[in-house]
Amino acid sequence: MQSFSNKADIADEGVWPIRRRRILDWLVNETRGERFIDNILVDMCEKLLASGVPVARATLHFRTNHPQWIGARILWKEGLAEATINTFAYGIENTPEFLKSPVNAIHQGAEEVRKQLEDTADGDEDSFYQELRDDGLTEYIAWPVEHTLGKRHVATFSTSRPGGFTSEHVDFLRDLLPALTLVSEIRLKNIMARTLLQTYVGPHASEQILSGVTTRGSGATVGAAIMICDLRDFTAISDLWPRDDVIHLLNDYFDAMSDPIERYGGEILKFMGDGLLAIFPLSKDTACHDLLEAIREGQALMAQLNRQYAGNGREPLRYGVGVHVGDVMYGNIGSRRRLDFTVIGPAVNVASRLETLTKEVKRPVLLSRAFVEMAGCAKDMDSLGTFPLRGLGEPVDVFAFPER
Repeated sequence: MQSFSNKADIADEGVWPIRRRRILDWLVNETRGERFIDNILVDMCEKLLASGVPVARATLHFRTNHPQWIGARILWKEGLAEATINTFAYGIENTPEFLKSPVNAIHQGAEEVRKQLEDTADGDEDSFYQELRDDGLTEYIAWPVEHTLGKRHVATFSTSRPGGFTSEHVDFLRDLLPALTLVSEIRLKNIMARTLLQTYVGPHASEQILSGVTTRGSGATVGAAIMICDLRDFTAISDLWPRDDVIHLLNDYFDAMSDPIERYGGEILKFMGDGLLAIFPLSKDTACHDLLEAIREGQALMAQLNRQYAGNGREPLRYGVGVHVGDVMYGNIGSRRRLDFTVIGPAVNVASRLETLTKEVKRPVLLSRAFVEMAGCAKDMDSLGTFPLRGLGEPVDVFAFPER
């Protein structure tokens, strides 16, 4: 039988710990050097077994601030040296399986969900509990892990001991919750900080910021292949299309152009309305080749997207890409209180002017001679001649992807 409890039902509320144990000292004082909560869960479960608590399965369920995943589950089973981490996409919270799950019950306010798995007399056929039975488990307990300001997560423990957990086992496990809460909140906030920074400034810039590069003007000069991409006629589209359709269009366009950039090792430094700025650091020998492959794959994805749009009676999306190579200043720029981690310099300006030139020459991708020579791809490109670029002293030899 499954039972749900609230705070008033739990004995000795407010008295902690019921009994001081060595594992509590370990959680509070000896896990500082471990960065990852999944490793702490594994070590904790092994220490529980060594202390005589017959844990055969344990999980931690965390809600995350991630653009793709609503949450994650860390799963340990007896005999495993490492935990398994599963992520869950947005929308799972509305599925029938989740709505009747013990994890949802905890999120809805239950202080405890306890299920005797040996007892099938109640006719329970829930697939989740049946899966636990099939694994030989005899009891399941879920408790909330409450972080700051009511952020509620979930910890669960299961056993294969005949008869389930004893009251002493349950007291032992419940004693761990406050310490586990503190330990997990620190690690989860570290993960969230890294995830949010990676989401908004990119993986390399996030590492720089987390390592302390936060002073205005701090940064370095790096060699990079630079790519600037812009969507054509976006002003007209945004004036004519419904707001939600415009946002959906931008997301489709950025998915098509951005995914290949990241897959080939580039870093998107910023989205600028309907445009993006990305670099491929020359510290990697294949940077120029990787940029070209990212553009080709992006073009293929845009063609696929435009076929879908045509099938829906919409005009195809057009875009312009400017590519150059050179040294850029990479670092913190802005006001005293609001900084932007970005790149600046003449090389960025050349890429930007080439992107603008695509409108005039009617070719979607333009590359400078400097880039083409470094990439060794002149024979694969069309030479368009020399063009003066606004604000730049010397004209630039311009190349384009061949027309198909």
